[in-house]
Amino acid sequence: MQSINKFTKFVPYLYFIAIIIYWFTTINKLEGISAYPILLFGIPFVWQLIKPSRQLNFSLGIVFVCLSSYLFFAYVFNLLHILNWTETIEKLLFLGGILVIGNFVMSLWMIRNSMNKVF
Repeated sequence: MQSINKFTKFVPYLYFIAIIIYWFTTINKLEGISAYPILLFGIPFVWQLIKPSRQLNFSLGIVFVCLSSYLFFAYVFNLLHILNWTETIEKLLFLGGILVIGNFVMSLWMIRNSMNKVF
């Protein structure tokens, strides 16, 4: 149990690194070399695994909570039929729902780690 608690603080960073790698491989298949700047998004998360910082952790958490909340607004607008979405975008919203919830939960987890635990 002690070893599980020791490694749970790294779960959000590994989650975001996995998402960035998936995003990179998908774009790389479609567009080639222009996908490499996507890997730059992974640098702060890898840095947190190597040399954790409370300030960077809190900043990453706040940024991704804000981004996830904007995506929640898109879902609310879709449910209330405020905006007219095309069928392709509605499929993307449906399939990306798990990703939005995962991003929000992992962002809150990062904020909680920066407030409660010393790295």
